Amino acid sequence: MLNFEFWNPTKILFGKGQIASISREIPAGTRVLVTYGGGSIRSNGVYDQVMAALKHCAVLEFGGIQPNPEYRTLMEAVRLARAEKAEFLLAVGGGSVLDGTKFIAAAIPFEGEPWDIVEKGAEVKSAVPLGSVLTLPATGSEANPYAVISRSERGEKLAFSSRHVYPKFSVLDPETTFTLPPRQVANGIVDAYVHVMEQYLTFPAHAELNDRFAESILSTLIETGPKTLADPKDYDARATFVWTATMALNGLIGCGVPQDWATHMIGHELTALYGIDHARTLAVVAPHLYRVMKRDKAAKLLQYGERVWGIREGTEEERIEAAIRRTEEFFESLGVPTRLARYEGVKPETPKLVAERLEKRGMAKLGERGAVGPAAVEEILARSLAA
Repeated sequence: MLNFEFWNPTKILFGKGQIASISREIPAGTRVLVTYGGGSIRSNGVYDQVMAALKHCAVLEFGGIQPNPEYRTLMEAVRLARAEKAEFLLAVGGGSVLDGTKFIAAAIPFEGEPWDIVEKGAEVKSAVPLGSVLTLPATGSEANPYAVISRSERGEKLAFSSRHVYPKFSVLDPETTFTLPPRQVANGIVDAYVHVMEQYLTFPAHAELNDRFAESILSTLIETGPKTLADPKDYDARATFVWTATMALNGLIGCGVPQDWATHMIGHELTALYGIDHARTLAVVAPHLYRVMKRDKAAKLLQYGERVWGIREGTEEERIEAAIRRTEEFFESLGVPTRLARYEGVKPETPKLVAERLEKRGMAKLGERGAVGPAAVEEILARSLAA
Protein backbone atom coordinates (compact mmCIF):
# COMPACT_ATOMS: atom_id res chain seq x y z
CA MET A 1 0.00 0.00 0.00
CA LEU A 2 1.28 3.47 -0.92
CA ASN A 3 1.65 6.31 1.60
CA PHE A 4 -1.36 8.59 1.70
CA GLU A 5 -3.13 11.43 3.47
CA PHE A 6 -6.90 11.31 3.75
CA TRP A 7 -8.82 14.43 4.74
CA ASN A 8 -12.38 15.19 3.74
CA PRO A 9 -14.01 18.05 5.63
CA THR A 10 -17.34 18.07 3.77
CA LYS A 11 -20.38 17.55 5.98
CA ILE A 12 -23.00 15.40 4.24
CA LEU A 13 -26.69 16.08 4.91
CA PHE A 14 -28.40 13.05 3.38
CA GLY A 15 -32.05 12.21 2.90
CA LYS A 16 -35.56 13.56 2.46
CA GLY A 17 -36.17 17.14 3.49
CA GLN A 18 -32.52 17.89 4.25
CA ILE A 19 -32.50 21.14 2.27
CA ALA A 20 -34.16 22.73 5.30
CA SER A 21 -31.02 21.88 7.31
CA ILE A 22 -29.13 24.58 5.41
CA SER A 23 -30.60 27.12 7.82
CA ARG A 24 -28.41 25.62 10.56
CA GLU A 25 -25.25 25.64 8.44
CA ILE A 26 -25.09 29.30 7.35
CA PRO A 27 -25.15 32.08 9.96
CA ALA A 28 -28.03 34.58 9.85
CA GLY A 29 -27.31 37.69 7.84
CA THR A 30 -24.68 36.06 5.61
CA ARG A 31 -24.55 37.38 2.05
CA VAL A 32 -25.12 34.20 0.03
CA LEU A 33 -24.73 33.88 -3.74
CA VAL A 34 -26.89 31.00 -5.00
CA THR A 35 -25.62 29.52 -8.26
CA TYR A 36 -27.51 27.18 -10.57
CA GLY A 37 -27.83 26.04 -14.18
CA GLY A 38 -30.69 26.25 -16.63
CA GLY A 39 -33.51 26.78 -14.17
CA SER A 40 -34.91 23.27 -13.68
CA ILE A 41 -34.61 23.83 -9.93
CA ARG A 42 -37.57 26.21 -10.23
CA SER A 43 -39.87 23.60 -11.80
CA ASN A 44 -38.98 20.71 -9.48
CA GLY A 45 -39.47 22.62 -6.22
CA VAL A 46 -35.82 22.72 -5.20
CA TYR A 47 -35.54 26.48 -5.66
CA ASP A 48 -38.42 27.18 -3.28
CA GLN A 49 -36.96 24.84 -0.65
CA VAL A 50 -33.55 26.51 -0.90
CA MET A 51 -34.99 30.01 -0.62
CA ALA A 52 -37.06 29.02 2.41
CA ALA A 53 -33.92 27.65 4.07
CA LEU A 54 -32.06 30.90 3.30
CA LYS A 55 -34.74 33.31 4.53
CA HIS A 56 -32.41 34.43 7.32
CA CYS A 57 -29.69 35.40 4.80
CA ALA A 58 -29.18 38.13 2.22
CA VAL A 59 -29.55 36.19 -1.02
CA LEU A 60 -28.07 36.93 -4.45
CA GLU A 61 -28.63 34.69 -7.48
CA PHE A 62 -26.62 33.67 -10.52
CA GLY A 63 -28.08 31.23 -13.03
CA GLY A 64 -27.09 29.93 -16.43
CA ILE A 65 -24.01 27.84 -15.58
CA GLN A 66 -23.58 25.45 -18.51
CA PRO A 67 -23.24 21.62 -18.44
CA ASN A 68 -19.54 22.15 -19.17
CA PRO A 69 -19.10 25.34 -17.13
CA GLU A 70 -17.69 28.11 -19.28
CA TYR A 71 -14.98 30.41 -18.01
CA ARG A 72 -16.62 33.51 -19.46
CA THR A 73 -19.91 32.74 -17.68
CA LEU A 74 -18.18 31.99 -14.39
CA MET A 75 -16.27 35.25 -14.55
CA GLU A 76 -19.60 37.11 -14.73
CA ALA A 77 -20.47 35.46 -11.42
CA VAL A 78 -17.05 36.40 -10.02
CA ARG A 79 -17.64 40.04 -10.89
CA LEU A 80 -21.10 39.94 -9.30
CA ALA A 81 -19.80 38.28 -6.14
CA ARG A 82 -16.98 40.78 -5.81
CA ALA A 83 -19.27 43.75 -6.36
CA GLU A 84 -21.88 42.50 -3.89
CA LYS A 85 -19.31 41.21 -1.38
CA ALA A 86 -20.69 37.68 -1.29
CA GLU A 87 -19.60 35.83 1.85
CA PHE A 88 -20.81 32.32 0.99
CA LEU A 89 -21.63 30.47 -2.24
CA LEU A 90 -24.37 27.84 -2.50
CA ALA A 91 -24.27 25.66 -5.62
CA VAL A 92 -27.65 24.12 -6.48
CA GLY A 93 -27.40 21.58 -9.27
CA GLY A 94 -25.21 18.82 -10.65
CA GLY A 95 -21.49 18.44 -11.01
CA SER A 96 -21.07 21.23 -13.54
CA VAL A 97 -22.74 23.79 -11.27
CA LEU A 98 -20.62 22.57 -8.36
CA ASP A 99 -17.42 22.66 -10.43
CA GLY A 100 -18.21 26.13 -11.71
CA THR A 101 -18.98 27.36 -8.21
CA LYS A 102 -15.67 26.00 -6.94
CA PHE A 103 -13.91 28.03 -9.60
CA ILE A 104 -15.93 31.13 -8.67
CA ALA A 105 -15.01 30.60 -5.00
CA ALA A 106 -11.32 30.38 -5.85
CA ALA A 107 -11.36 33.22 -8.38
CA ILE A 108 -13.05 35.85 -6.18
CA PRO A 109 -9.99 36.47 -3.95
CA PHE A 110 -7.43 35.43 -6.57
CA GLU A 111 -4.88 38.09 -7.50
CA GLY A 112 -4.12 37.97 -11.21
CA GLU A 113 -5.72 36.17 -14.14
CA PRO A 114 -8.05 33.47 -12.73
CA TRP A 115 -7.64 31.26 -15.80
CA ASP A 116 -4.10 30.64 -14.56
CA ILE A 117 -5.66 28.47 -11.84
CA VAL A 118 -6.62 25.84 -14.41
CA GLU A 119 -4.15 26.52 -17.22
CA LYS A 120 -0.97 27.03 -15.22
CA GLY A 121 -1.82 25.40 -11.92
CA ALA A 122 -1.52 28.71 -10.06
CA GLU A 123 -1.81 28.22 -6.31
CA VAL A 124 -5.20 28.83 -4.75
CA LYS A 125 -4.32 30.41 -1.41
CA SER A 126 -7.91 31.00 -0.27
CA ALA A 127 -11.49 30.73 -1.46
CA VAL A 128 -14.91 31.98 -0.48
CA PRO A 129 -16.62 29.18 1.49
CA LEU A 130 -19.24 27.19 -0.37
CA GLY A 131 -21.89 24.53 0.09
CA SER A 132 -24.03 22.54 -2.31
CA VAL A 133 -27.44 21.06 -2.92
CA LEU A 134 -26.91 18.14 -5.28
CA THR A 135 -29.58 17.49 -7.92
CA LEU A 136 -27.65 15.20 -10.29
CA PRO A 137 -25.51 12.37 -8.89
CA ALA A 138 -22.47 11.66 -11.06
CA THR A 139 -19.24 13.54 -10.49
CA GLY A 140 -18.70 13.34 -6.74
CA SER A 141 -17.94 17.06 -6.82
CA GLU A 142 -20.18 17.50 -3.77
CA ALA A 143 -17.49 15.92 -1.56
CA ASN A 144 -14.15 16.51 -3.24
CA PRO A 145 -11.74 19.35 -4.08
CA TYR A 146 -11.81 18.92 -7.89
CA ALA A 147 -13.36 20.94 -10.70
CA VAL A 148 -13.23 20.94 -14.50
CA ILE A 149 -13.72 24.19 -16.40
CA SER A 150 -14.18 24.82 -20.14
CA ARG A 151 -13.10 27.67 -22.36
CA SER A 152 -14.76 26.86 -25.67
CA GLU A 153 -13.30 29.75 -27.66
CA ARG A 154 -9.91 28.12 -27.09
CA GLY A 155 -11.17 24.55 -27.34
CA GLU A 156 -9.99 23.84 -23.79
CA LYS A 157 -11.39 21.80 -20.91
CA LEU A 158 -9.05 21.78 -17.93
CA ALA A 159 -9.11 20.70 -14.30
CA PHE A 160 -7.88 22.10 -11.01
CA SER A 161 -7.86 20.99 -7.41
CA SER A 162 -7.56 22.84 -4.11
CA ARG A 163 -8.34 21.89 -0.54
CA HIS A 164 -9.86 25.37 -0.18
CA VAL A 165 -12.83 24.45 -2.43
CA TYR A 166 -14.09 21.41 -0.55
CA PRO A 167 -17.77 22.20 0.12
CA LYS A 168 -18.41 22.98 3.79
CA PHE A 169 -21.58 20.91 3.49
CA SER A 170 -23.55 19.15 0.78
CA VAL A 171 -27.23 18.28 0.81
CA LEU A 172 -28.01 14.95 -0.86
CA ASP A 173 -31.78 14.52 -1.04
CA PRO A 174 -32.57 11.71 -3.50
CA GLU A 175 -36.03 13.16 -4.15
CA THR A 176 -34.46 16.20 -5.84
CA THR A 177 -33.21 13.84 -8.58
CA PHE A 178 -36.53 12.14 -9.40
CA THR A 179 -37.28 14.38 -12.40
CA LEU A 180 -33.90 13.94 -14.12
CA PRO A 181 -34.08 12.81 -17.77
CA PRO A 182 -32.98 9.18 -18.30
CA ARG A 183 -29.96 10.33 -20.33
CA GLN A 184 -28.58 12.28 -17.38
CA VAL A 185 -29.15 9.39 -14.97
CA ALA A 186 -27.40 6.97 -17.35
CA ASN A 187 -24.53 9.41 -17.75
CA GLY A 188 -24.23 9.65 -13.98
CA ILE A 189 -24.03 5.88 -13.58
CA VAL A 190 -21.25 5.64 -16.18
CA ASP A 191 -19.41 8.64 -14.74
CA ALA A 192 -19.38 7.15 -11.25
CA TYR A 193 -18.37 3.73 -12.61
CA VAL A 194 -15.37 5.09 -14.49
CA HIS A 195 -14.34 7.21 -11.49
CA VAL A 196 -13.95 3.97 -9.58
CA MET A 197 -12.12 2.25 -12.43
CA GLU A 198 -9.59 5.09 -12.66
CA GLN A 199 -8.61 4.41 -9.04
CA TYR A 200 -8.96 0.63 -9.12
CA LEU A 201 -7.97 -0.77 -12.52
CA THR A 202 -4.23 -0.14 -12.34
CA PHE A 203 -1.89 -2.67 -10.69
CA PRO A 204 -1.95 -4.48 -7.34
CA ALA A 205 -0.65 -2.42 -4.41
CA HIS A 206 -1.53 -4.70 -1.48
CA ALA A 207 -4.48 -2.43 -0.72
CA GLU A 208 -7.00 -5.21 -0.22
CA LEU A 209 -9.52 -3.15 1.73
CA ASN A 210 -9.63 -0.38 -0.86
CA ASP A 211 -9.93 -2.94 -3.64
CA ARG A 212 -12.97 -4.38 -1.87
CA PHE A 213 -14.42 -0.90 -1.37
CA ALA A 214 -14.02 -0.21 -5.10
CA GLU A 215 -15.47 -3.56 -6.14
CA SER A 216 -18.49 -3.04 -3.91
CA ILE A 217 -19.18 0.34 -5.53
CA LEU A 218 -18.92 -1.18 -9.02
CA SER A 219 -21.21 -4.07 -8.08
CA THR A 220 -23.73 -1.69 -6.54
CA LEU A 221 -23.82 0.45 -9.68
CA ILE A 222 -24.34 -2.64 -11.83
CA GLU A 223 -27.23 -3.73 -9.61
CA THR A 224 -28.82 -0.37 -8.84
CA GLY A 225 -28.21 1.52 -12.08
CA PRO A 226 -30.84 -0.30 -14.16
CA LYS A 227 -33.31 -0.24 -11.24
CA THR A 228 -33.14 3.51 -10.78
CA LEU A 229 -33.39 4.08 -14.54
CA ALA A 230 -36.46 1.88 -14.76
CA ASP A 231 -38.21 3.45 -11.76
CA PRO A 232 -36.90 6.96 -11.06
CA LYS A 233 -39.16 7.39 -8.01
CA ASP A 234 -38.01 4.24 -6.25
CA TYR A 235 -36.54 6.13 -3.31
CA ASP A 236 -34.37 3.32 -2.01
CA ALA A 237 -32.78 2.62 -5.40
CA ARG A 238 -32.19 6.31 -6.09
CA ALA A 239 -30.81 6.90 -2.59
CA THR A 240 -28.35 4.05 -3.09
CA PHE A 241 -27.25 5.49 -6.43
CA VAL A 242 -26.82 9.01 -5.03
CA TRP A 243 -24.62 7.81 -2.16
CA THR A 244 -22.68 5.44 -4.40
CA ALA A 245 -21.79 8.25 -6.81
CA THR A 246 -20.49 10.32 -3.90
CA MET A 247 -18.41 7.46 -2.54
CA ALA A 248 -16.91 6.87 -5.97
CA LEU A 249 -14.89 10.09 -5.81
CA ASN A 250 -14.69 11.45 -2.27
CA GLY A 251 -11.06 10.34 -1.88
CA LEU A 252 -11.63 7.21 0.19
CA ILE A 253 -11.07 4.47 -2.40
CA GLY A 254 -8.04 6.30 -3.80
CA CYS A 255 -6.10 6.04 -0.54
CA GLY A 256 -2.89 4.05 -0.85
CA VAL A 257 -3.38 2.93 -4.46
CA PRO A 258 -1.94 4.00 -7.83
CA GLN A 259 -4.39 5.92 -10.02
CA ASP A 260 -4.82 6.21 -13.77
CA TRP A 261 -7.07 9.09 -15.05
CA ALA A 262 -5.92 8.73 -18.67
CA THR A 263 -9.50 7.98 -19.71
CA HIS A 264 -10.60 11.32 -18.27
CA MET A 265 -7.81 13.31 -19.89
CA ILE A 266 -8.58 11.83 -23.30
CA GLY A 267 -12.30 12.27 -22.73
CA HIS A 268 -11.92 15.94 -21.85
CA GLU A 269 -10.37 16.55 -25.26
CA LEU A 270 -13.32 14.88 -27.00
CA THR A 271 -15.75 17.08 -25.10
CA ALA A 272 -13.71 20.18 -25.96
CA LEU A 273 -13.61 19.23 -29.65
CA TYR A 274 -17.11 17.87 -30.20
CA GLY A 275 -19.25 18.74 -27.18
CA ILE A 276 -19.94 15.08 -26.36
CA ASP A 277 -21.30 14.58 -22.83
CA HIS A 278 -18.47 13.96 -20.37
CA ALA A 279 -19.68 10.53 -19.26
CA ARG A 280 -20.18 9.46 -22.85
CA THR A 281 -16.58 10.31 -23.71
CA LEU A 282 -15.53 8.04 -20.84
CA ALA A 283 -17.62 5.20 -22.24
CA VAL A 284 -16.04 5.48 -25.69
CA VAL A 285 -12.49 5.64 -24.30
CA ALA A 286 -12.34 3.33 -21.27
CA PRO A 287 -12.92 -0.14 -22.79
CA HIS A 288 -10.47 0.52 -25.60
CA LEU A 289 -7.89 1.88 -23.19
CA TYR A 290 -8.21 -1.31 -21.16
CA ARG A 291 -7.54 -3.36 -24.30
CA VAL A 292 -4.54 -1.32 -25.40
CA MET A 293 -3.07 -1.32 -21.88
CA LYS A 294 -4.13 -4.86 -20.92
CA ARG A 295 -0.58 -6.09 -20.31
CA ASP A 296 0.03 -3.37 -17.72
CA LYS A 297 -3.43 -3.91 -16.21
CA ALA A 298 -3.63 -7.71 -16.55
CA ALA A 299 -3.60 -8.59 -12.86
CA LYS A 300 -6.34 -6.12 -11.97
CA LEU A 301 -8.39 -6.93 -15.09
CA LEU A 302 -8.41 -10.57 -14.04
CA GLN A 303 -9.35 -9.61 -10.47
CA TYR A 304 -12.05 -7.26 -11.74
CA GLY A 305 -13.47 -9.91 -14.03
CA GLU A 306 -13.64 -12.50 -11.27
CA ARG A 307 -14.85 -10.37 -8.36
CA VAL A 308 -17.23 -8.01 -10.17
CA TRP A 309 -18.46 -10.11 -13.09
CA GLY A 310 -17.88 -13.65 -11.80
CA ILE A 311 -15.62 -14.59 -14.72
CA ARG A 312 -13.54 -17.60 -13.76
CA GLU A 313 -13.40 -19.81 -16.89
CA GLY A 314 -11.03 -19.58 -19.85
CA THR A 315 -7.48 -18.50 -20.48
CA GLU A 316 -6.20 -15.25 -19.00
CA GLU A 317 -6.60 -13.57 -22.39
CA GLU A 318 -10.16 -14.80 -22.70
CA ARG A 319 -11.08 -13.71 -19.17
CA ILE A 320 -9.61 -10.24 -19.71
CA GLU A 321 -11.54 -9.77 -22.94
CA ALA A 322 -14.70 -11.09 -21.30
CA ALA A 323 -14.37 -8.55 -18.46
CA ILE A 324 -13.97 -5.69 -20.93
CA ARG A 325 -16.91 -6.91 -23.01
CA ARG A 326 -19.13 -7.13 -19.93
CA THR A 327 -18.19 -3.53 -19.12
CA GLU A 328 -19.14 -2.43 -22.64
CA GLU A 329 -22.40 -4.36 -22.46
CA PHE A 330 -23.28 -2.69 -19.17
CA PHE A 331 -22.69 0.80 -20.56
CA GLU A 332 -24.65 -0.04 -23.74
CA SER A 333 -27.53 -1.44 -21.66
CA LEU A 334 -27.85 2.02 -20.11
CA GLY A 335 -28.09 3.58 -23.56
CA VAL A 336 -24.53 4.92 -23.50
CA PRO A 337 -22.49 4.10 -26.65
CA THR A 338 -19.00 2.63 -26.36
CA ARG A 339 -17.87 3.54 -29.88
CA LEU A 340 -16.80 7.02 -30.93
CA ALA A 341 -17.97 6.04 -34.41
CA ARG A 342 -21.56 6.31 -33.12
CA TYR A 343 -21.26 10.10 -32.87
CA GLU A 344 -21.80 12.28 -35.93
CA GLY A 345 -19.19 14.80 -36.99
CA VAL A 346 -16.18 13.06 -35.45
CA LYS A 347 -13.33 13.48 -37.89
CA PRO A 348 -11.10 10.59 -39.02
CA GLU A 349 -8.03 12.53 -37.87
CA THR A 350 -9.35 12.71 -34.29
CA PRO A 351 -6.94 10.11 -32.83
CA LYS A 352 -3.88 12.02 -34.01
CA LEU A 353 -5.39 15.40 -33.13
CA VAL A 354 -6.18 14.38 -29.53
CA ALA A 355 -2.73 12.84 -29.08
CA GLU A 356 -1.13 16.08 -30.29
CA ARG A 357 -3.32 18.24 -28.03
CA LEU A 358 -2.43 16.19 -24.97
CA GLU A 359 1.27 16.25 -25.83
CA LYS A 360 1.11 20.02 -26.25
CA ARG A 361 -0.38 20.28 -22.74
CA GLY A 362 2.49 18.28 -21.29
CA MET A 363 0.35 15.14 -20.97
CA ALA A 364 2.45 12.79 -23.10
CA LYS A 365 2.83 10.24 -20.29
CA LEU A 366 -0.59 9.47 -18.90
CA GLY A 367 -1.75 6.55 -16.79
CA GLU A 368 -0.59 4.92 -13.58
CA ARG A 369 2.81 4.07 -15.10
CA GLY A 370 3.10 7.02 -17.47
CA ALA A 371 2.80 4.52 -20.32
CA VAL A 372 -0.18 6.05 -22.15
CA GLY A 373 1.75 8.12 -24.65
CA PRO A 374 0.72 9.65 -28.00
CA ALA A 375 0.91 6.33 -29.86
CA ALA A 376 -1.31 4.64 -27.27
CA VAL A 377 -3.82 7.52 -27.36
CA GLU A 378 -4.03 7.21 -31.13
CA GLU A 379 -4.56 3.46 -30.94
CA ILE A 380 -7.25 3.79 -28.27
CA LEU A 381 -9.25 6.30 -30.29
CA ALA A 382 -8.66 4.48 -33.59
CA ARG A 383 -10.20 1.36 -32.02
CA SER A 384 -13.14 3.42 -30.79
CA LEU A 385 -13.65 4.90 -34.24
CA ALA A 386 -13.73 1.48 -35.88
CA ALA A 387 -17.20 0.32 -36.83
